[in-house]
Amino acid sequence: MLNVVLFFLMVSLLLYVILAGADFGAGIVELFSTKKNQQLTKKTIYRVMGPVWEANHIWIIILVVILWVGFPEFYNVLVVYLHIPLTLVLLGITMRGVAFVFRHYDAFKDKSQILYDWMFRFSSLVTPIFLGMTAGSMLSGQLVITDDYANYSFIDLFVQPWFNGFSILVGVFFASLCAFLASILLIGESHANDRKVYVTKSEKATAAVVGIGFIVICYGFYHNITFVTDFIKNPLTVGLVILSFILIFPLIISIKKAKKVTTRLLAGIQVTLILVAAFVTHFPVLIIAYNKNINLLETASPEKVINVLGISLIIGGLIILPGLFHLMKSFKMIKVLDD
Repeated sequence: MLNVVLFFLMVSLLLYVILAGADFGAGIVELFSTKKNQQLTKKTIYRVMGPVWEANHIWIIILVVILWVGFPEFYNVLVVYLHIPLTLVLLGITMRGVAFVFRHYDAFKDKSQILYDWMFRFSSLVTPIFLGMTAGSMLSGQLVITDDYANYSFIDLFVQPWFNGFSILVGVFFASLCAFLASILLIGESHANDRKVYVTKSEKATAAVVGIGFIVICYGFYHNITFVTDFIKNPLTVGLVILSFILIFPLIISIKKAKKVTTRLLAGIQVTLILVAAFVTHFPVLIIAYNKNINLLETASPEKVINVLGISLIIGGLIILPGLFHLMKSFKMIKVLDD
């Protein structure tokens, strides 16, 4: 049953990265657009982001529950030592949700709309950056896990692990990945004249992902970060990244031919390959700290707890997936299945 729990953990993480990435990225695309295109993107977001936005809550809740119930020690390390970036993520998600609702449903369309617009755009950028910084801190080797708090400063334990060059670069990389996913999604939901705007955005986002990803690898290699050096030495991870890069070319062709499904599948596969490459580099060690590593499997709850959790996830999946399908159908998103 442990494999079932791990399966749901990975699927939830993958879906959150892709769907929440596209959601956050829409705000990033809007932020880095001209005033005219910002209004265009704003209208498009209202029309297409409903089911994506709603579904994101499902995946992040499943992630938290699985870690909390199934891997409590692992969860404890995250919420204790990385409570600052995680709190900032929650604040960003909340700010973004509030701004998204009020700039659309506010009874009075006045200057407050300017505030709501900037709240939405700013939180759309900083939230994925802090998410990426959290992930980067788990792999940077600067996390200090100890019960001897007297010999360490607050900065050493709770700031330095995530507020460093490597973690910041990972955060920016994830934000660029979000912009890439959003631009790909918006291409298929735009009219012919508006489509060119998002095609250009997707090209710039692709260049940003490749460029920033290369910088992350170079920075990690130069500073001898264990995760990066092992990542480079692993033929499987390198192969997955190369394959993801090669898929850029059929993606470009698919965009030119206006194949919505193919384009989105290719983009999703690219992100999946990158995520899998990062995941398998050290699995099951998912936290590389300064003084110790945290093996996810070694932090698993007793077998009885895992069994109950696994059964609950299976039952929940049977309920959630039809509901998600109905949600997408209600928002007419099922039409994206037709090229």
